[in-house]
Amino acid sequence: MSTFSKRDTKTYNKFRKFCIWFTCNLCFGTYIKLMYNYKVEGKENIPKNEKFIVAANHMSNSDPFLLPMALNLPIAFMAKEELFENFFSRTLMDFCGAFAVRRDKVEVSTIKTALNIKNTDWMLGLFPQGTRDSSERVEKITRGFASFAKATKTGILPVAIIGTDKKPKWPFCSDITVKIGKLIPYSNNIDDMMQKWCRTISDLTGKEYVLE
Repeated sequence: MSTFSKRDTKTYNKFRKFCIWFTCNLCFGTYIKLMYNYKVEGKENIPKNEKFIVAANHMSNSDPFLLPMALNLPIAFMAKEELFENFFSRTLMDFCGAFAVRRDKVEVSTIKTALNIKNTDWMLGLFPQGTRDSSERVEKITRGFASFAKATKTGILPVAIIGTDKKPKWPFCSDITVKIGKLIPYSNNIDDMMQKWCRTISDLTGKEYVLE
């Protein structure tokens, strides 16, 4: 699995950039636009000529494919190592630039990959909740994403996803909205960055956030 946990800058080449565009914008995007009322809000909040980490709430398996299309950016996602055990999902994750991480601890290779991504025109993407959560609260947030922001000295772009947990029976009978918040500057205070992200996602989604 080490092959997919440590990625150098050469990994994020034109081939993978085409693969993620083809998968997210053309294949997945066509389905989304045919089956949902789809819209993106807050595009003006996407920084220009600046590196950042894309951190979004997680509602369904389609979220990693939705975000590159919504932000119009190549995004390299951290993915649980179990996704690299199956040939099909491993190939898809590999071609789209994702890299494997262990849930129980952050390895040195993960940090190195995050730093390597910073030296490309890709953005690092992750889900602070760690797993899918369709509850009405912003909860079960891990501090790891803020640690990566501190380690790479990059801000955090909070993105709220609404509606991907609803499966439409007919075209245009369900809504998907992606709301992009304002950049959270990186700092040495990991807890402060985490709480700012939680409050922003709460405001954008309307879900309750209770400071733990």
